Formats: sequence, C-alpha cells, structure tokens
Amino acid sequence: MEIVIVTGAAGGMGQAIVKTLVDAGFYVAGIDLAEQSSFSHPNFHYEQGNVLDEEKVNVFVGQWERIGGVVNALGVAQSATPIEEVSMDFWNKVMDVNVKSLFIMTKAVVPKMKQAKKGAILNIASISAVRPRPGLQAYIASKGAAESFSRAMAIELAPFQIRVNTIHPGPADTQMLGQFAAEGADVEEAKQQIFVQSVPLGRLIAPEDIAHSVRFLLSEEASAITGATLHVDGGRGL
Repeated sequence: MEIVIVTGAAGGMGQAIVKTLVDAGFYVAGIDLAEQSSFSHPNFHYEQGNVLDEEKVNVFVGQWERIGGVVNALGVAQSATPIEEVSMDFWNKVMDVNVKSLFIMTKAVVPKMKQAKKGAILNIASISAVRPRPGLQAYIASKGAAESFSRAMAIELAPFQIRVNTIHPGPADTQMLGQFAAEGADVEEAKQQIFVQSVPLGRLIAPEDIAHSVRFLLSEEASAITGATLHVDGGRGL
C-alpha cells in the first residue's frame, strides 16, 4: 500500500491536510508530538513521535514499503520580538523544528522513493519568507531556508522522478496565528488589525485552502511541477 506521510498531523493545518487527503482517497500516516489526533479514519494511521529524533523517524518510515508523498506541515511560530531579545536557544529551536525536521524526514523517505522512481515532497513554509514582518527574524529565516532546501532537493531528485515543492501560506486561521502577536498583545485584535488587513482578499487563509493545494500538488495533475513555490496567501505576497 502506498501512503502519504504528514508531519504536524495533529495541528490545525495538519488535520485539515490529513482529512482532505483521506477524503480524496489517499492512505495517510501522520506523526506529531501530541498523544493522539482528534481525526480518526480507517485510512489514517497516527503515531506520536518527535520528528527531530532521526531514529524514530527511520522506524516510522520503515513501516511502509511504498511512500508516495510527504507533507512537512510541522512548524513552530515566533512572537514578534526584537533581535536583541531573542535567545540562542529559541533561535536553535525554530531552526530545528522548521528546517532540521525537513532534512530528517526527507533523508528517511528518499531511498524508498528512488527505488520506486516516483514521489512527491511538499514543504509548508510561509509567505513571510518573501514579505517579512518586523520581529520575526528567526521564523522568517527558517521559512526561507525551507524554500531553498525544497529547491535544492527538487533539482537533486528530478532524475528519479521525485518532485519537491513549497507552499507559502498567508496568515492562516489556526491557533498558531495568535502566537505571532507581540507578547501581551490582544490576540483577536491583532488578527483583525494586523493579519486580516494585510491580506488583499480581506480574509484569513483557511486550513482547507492549504489542504486543497496540497492535494493538487500530490496528484498526477501536478506531475510536471517541481521546484515551484505556490503562494496560498490571498495576495499577501504582492
């Protein structure tokens, strides 16, 4: 059985991606730090696990003979903070979760994809990589690295018919969005005054908006697309 792996599968965006893929007929294996996922389906296998643990990831990936796709939806946010107040520990945490995890998971699945001569890898980055906001320097750097890593892997893996693409979500209506507000700020007010007003289409991005784009990029309809970055941002990147 060919499966699609989704990291960060218990989060708001991750769960929307899992549900959309299952509804489209994919068999999905999810992994996250949360003990369990609130989504349940016969075609969805969930495991608790830290994707920064290379041994755990190798065991998780090793359960399946064929891996058709990977969606790296795991991510950590940053509250708006001046650079002089950002600790080295926090910088390293953001880089580990948002970048190192992509390396570990990609390294684990590529041998199986090479053997099959097919596969699709999607890395969820952020429109902030091209339209920065002040005070998010660690997060923005990590998402820029995620996009560059995707492009590097796209050219390296193209001879094996493995496609690698990036999605840049705009401000998404998930629990993570409030974490970008400055410490002590009114989260709901920040959502309206900062994030909604920054989107030309005038609304936050729904997790399902991202999930539908993931489904397309994993499908055969996108078989000629690799090394691309899709902005699902309501025009925020303009």
